[in-house]
Amino acid sequence: MAQSLYITAMGPGSGKSVVTLGLMDLLTRRVGSVGFFRPVVRSSGAPDNDLELIRTRYHLVEPYDFLYALTSDEVRAMADDGEGPYDAALKAIMARFKELEHRHEFVLCEGTDFTGVSAPVEFEFNAEVAAHLGIPVVVVVNGTDREPVDLVGAVRIAAESLASRGAAVVAVVVNRVAAELVDDVRALVPSAGDVPVYVLPESSQLVSPTLGELARALDADLLFGEPARLEALVHHVKVAAMGVPRLLDHLDEGTLLITPGDRADVLLAAVVARDSAAYPDPVGLVLTGGLVPDPTVVRLLEGLRVPPPPTLAVALDTYDTAVAVTGVETAVSAGNDRKIETALALFEDNVVLPELAQRINVVRSTRVTPLMFEYDLIERAKADRRHVVLPEGDDDRILEAADQLLRRGVCDLTILGEPSRVKRRATELALDLGAAQVVDPLSAAWLDDFAATYYELRKHKGVTQRLAHDIVTDVSYFGTMMVHQGLADAMVSGAAHTTAHTIRPALEFIKTRPGVGIVSSVFFMCLADRVLVYGDCAVNTNPDAEQLADIAISSAETAAQFGVVPLVAMLSYSTGTSGAGEDVDKVREATELVRERRPDLKVEGPIQYDAAVDATVAAAKLPGSEVAGHATVFVFPDLNTGNNTYKAVQRSAGAVAIGPVLQGLNKPVNDLSRGALVADIVNTVAITAIQAQAVRARAVPAKEATSRG
Repeated sequence: MAQSLYITAMGPGSGKSVVTLGLMDLLTRRVGSVGFFRPVVRSSGAPDNDLELIRTRYHLVEPYDFLYALTSDEVRAMADDGEGPYDAALKAIMARFKELEHRHEFVLCEGTDFTGVSAPVEFEFNAEVAAHLGIPVVVVVNGTDREPVDLVGAVRIAAESLASRGAAVVAVVVNRVAAELVDDVRALVPSAGDVPVYVLPESSQLVSPTLGELARALDADLLFGEPARLEALVHHVKVAAMGVPRLLDHLDEGTLLITPGDRADVLLAAVVARDSAAYPDPVGLVLTGGLVPDPTVVRLLEGLRVPPPPTLAVALDTYDTAVAVTGVETAVSAGNDRKIETALALFEDNVVLPELAQRINVVRSTRVTPLMFEYDLIERAKADRRHVVLPEGDDDRILEAADQLLRRGVCDLTILGEPSRVKRRATELALDLGAAQVVDPLSAAWLDDFAATYYELRKHKGVTQRLAHDIVTDVSYFGTMMVHQGLADAMVSGAAHTTAHTIRPALEFIKTRPGVGIVSSVFFMCLADRVLVYGDCAVNTNPDAEQLADIAISSAETAAQFGVVPLVAMLSYSTGTSGAGEDVDKVREATELVRERRPDLKVEGPIQYDAAVDATVAAAKLPGSEVAGHATVFVFPDLNTGNNTYKAVQRSAGAVAIGPVLQGLNKPVNDLSRGALVADIVNTVAITAIQAQAVRARAVPAKEATSRG
């Protein structure tokens, strides 16, 4: 029987979806197969927001209609059929829940949304469902506009009410508490009996709607501006009925202006304010009354170097538009990655996750899914934050990844680029990069020192002082020099630069670690139920036996660093002693070198891929081998084989390929694919931060030994 958990709220407006998202994230880090279930959804034709959010973010295999039992109208109809008030509904809910339970190791259930009936009646219904299913409960209490003393009583009532109905309470979450009251609430409500109470502050980034949400609610057309800016948050709404001089004095950060469509003066003032440092940048405009700007104004706007703020057009008049905007409900929705990351960070920062996991009694799965591996990367990076430099501040993907990394507290960041341009582009993309350091290599205070250092390191190669000064203004050299000089722990680049451009500076003055003869790379291949390590698929074209041995040892160390037990397969087109020839002999020699240099490693070679992964084939070709049939680290004989194999497995087996991850350098520098997605960049930065943790861990004992000496 699957483990399960039920989430319910005491009433409407609790922000329950934040808790649902946080718990789903916690579970998918530890359990290989997690299902999601809503006993009842609203009867409206629109898809349920939370169901769509969880289904899409966590790639649930079941269709939408399978993940809930009934609509609210169906529940009301069943209640009128003459059985007990909930009996028929409970039977239908139980039947659907059991179907999901047989499919997954864990099922997370989210209760109803408190619409259409009184809160006490709906709370009682959720308690009945949880008790009927026999699963424990996390209850969410709404802290909006409530004093700490009031919340003490609310927490006690929530826990006691559920317990009296036979539901076991795992935890109470008091959500949406005013930031200035959080400490007082935590002091007054440390626990509800033996049930822990977690307090989450109100987040303006979650309660404020995005411009896109407002546009959809108003059925508005986008006249001008970049669609990406529709993700910007609207913190203030102003009806621009006054003249431009007074209007400018009322602009605040995150202001949406509502004005009749024939007010060209307001539109032009907003455009100028956007390009001026004297006034805040309006988040957007809504032009009302079905009116659009005159063609001459349109031509003027289309000729601007800086695009205007997003400008929406609606048929409603100004008053009705303002009323409609204030009535828009905000939500953490599918596809709104920034709100999702904000919600997850809020949950993680205010809930003691190990304690909660223990309370839920989550049994960690023996499977390792791609989600579990990726989440483990984030958790490990956050545990000891390192400083990573991102040289490509002119690439939108880098900025979007930086936003996610900062929201989740994965690492500290320096972004290279002209600060005003980076800030402007971040604003245009509705990103929050306030916690990042932005440095322009051309005007940085470190530039002369970097040039002098590079000159000393490379003058034997004919580098002059003037040439050194020019070279270190290149973002790859500047970022690598930051790592060399200890101003950053690591660097990630390559979204817009070649591999050679990214790693050349590291080879020149970061150099390889003692005992390592070659810089190489691995990909983490995340299959449905395990993680394999492939090397080298990106750097070395045709390594000799000595280099292959070096790659194998480095790959095994990298695997172990990231929780993969290294069982090393030295791949070839023949297995054991069955073949001969130059290529096979190279792999055989490399295998012996690995055994000599690292007798503690389990390694087999030469071995074919099928014998390395399939226990049945292994039993026939290499009986008794500890590696054959169970290999986790695969060392390819050349780049051609490795690169093609990783791409074939990625595409045909649906594997998530994370990498390339460089190994063997004194300090971590990692290369991105120029086709990297934002998620790829986030994963690579997390891996790089973990590598930097290992560098620091090696450095501390060495420093202590030196001081003792």
